[in-house]
Amino acid sequence: MGMRDRHGDQSLRLLLEGYAWMPGLRRSTGSDVVRTRVMGRPALGLCGPEAAQFFYDEKHVQRHGAIPSPVLSTLFGHGAVHTLDGDAHRQRKSLFLALVTPDSIASLVACVAAAWEDTVVGWRAGSAVVLFDEASRALTAGVRRWAGVPVQTHEVAELAADLVAMVDGFATAGPRHWRARKARKRREAWLGSLVQRVRAGEADAPQGSALEVVALHRDADGELLDPHTAAVELLNVIRPTVAVCWFVAYAGHALHRWPQHREPLRAGGDFAVAFAHELRRFYPFAPFLGGRAAQDLTWQGEHVPEGSLVLLDLYGQNHDSRLWTDPYRFDPRRFLGREIGAWDLVPQGAGDPHTGHRCPGEPFTVALLAELCARLARLDHEVPDQDLTISLSRIPARPRSGFVLIPQPRR
Repeated sequence: MGMRDRHGDQSLRLLLEGYAWMPGLRRSTGSDVVRTRVMGRPALGLCGPEAAQFFYDEKHVQRHGAIPSPVLSTLFGHGAVHTLDGDAHRQRKSLFLALVTPDSIASLVACVAAAWEDTVVGWRAGSAVVLFDEASRALTAGVRRWAGVPVQTHEVAELAADLVAMVDGFATAGPRHWRARKARKRREAWLGSLVQRVRAGEADAPQGSALEVVALHRDADGELLDPHTAAVELLNVIRPTVAVCWFVAYAGHALHRWPQHREPLRAGGDFAVAFAHELRRFYPFAPFLGGRAAQDLTWQGEHVPEGSLVLLDLYGQNHDSRLWTDPYRFDPRRFLGREIGAWDLVPQGAGDPHTGHRCPGEPFTVALLAELCARLARLDHEVPDQDLTISLSRIPARPRSGFVLIPQPRR
């Protein structure tokens, strides 16, 4: 018989403690497994590579019915690939995997790099800019061009604000949440209409673009996606790309705190990729993943009733001293010459993206970060006094100031 829940419902504590919540629960029990309750439902919290393999086995844990409606209404969208299992999930995910090719990744990086340079050229030397905001707009301008989505230049800032809002408001019940809902509703309607016009021959979709791939995708039933679901999945290509702005702001924070990394980062290459991985490991982004027990299960002596929540502690695993030497030290060199296993570094999930729920866009994130972080390291700038605290109680976390920098005259 496994341990009983000694903690009561943890919903309020989760809101108060954020990323530190599940690691704290596990410390209090001295185990990688903790039994608790969230939103009135029994839940089992897990951590570690073996737990990740257990979690990602569809015979054990399913996503359908596990993601709360408020998260679907903000971050993922109702009917998204994240809510599917089995063949339906694999067929829908093929849409995204078709876009993840070396040429496509290189094309997206080139589009975003060009947009970044356009952004930087527009900065006035000596005038402060907020890196988080500027990066979000550059990423939006680049990914919309790459995806084949028509957006006027003067509309980029508004689109970027909506895409950021969807990410920023998924884990709160306050004003951020309602801004996220409104932003999603507005953008789903816009993209749903665009997909309909593409199918009717009234709008162009560049060959091989995300817009064309989504508009023409057929699900497991052989049917085209309905316009709403097509809009949801198109946003699930664009939105995560723009969310890279969180890590760009973290990059500014890291280079300010540990300036010794600036010189090797300027050269790009392997060190830039290692820097990108360490940003994703060290800084908080996704706190945990949730699924629903597909049947009555047992994990490390714990009974897991069918239908109960199973939570995989991502933040805890990325800071586990059994996996990472001195885990609270920011050290990109830990990834130089290291083969990254499918189950150890888990900021965007674990396992094989072709067969499981691991984020298929992870290669885009790493490539974009490596490019933008190297460009940031080359940028001559000063960092004024500001509030650089990163609250672990805020999900998703970010530097409180957004990271303000003052560009210096180009030499």
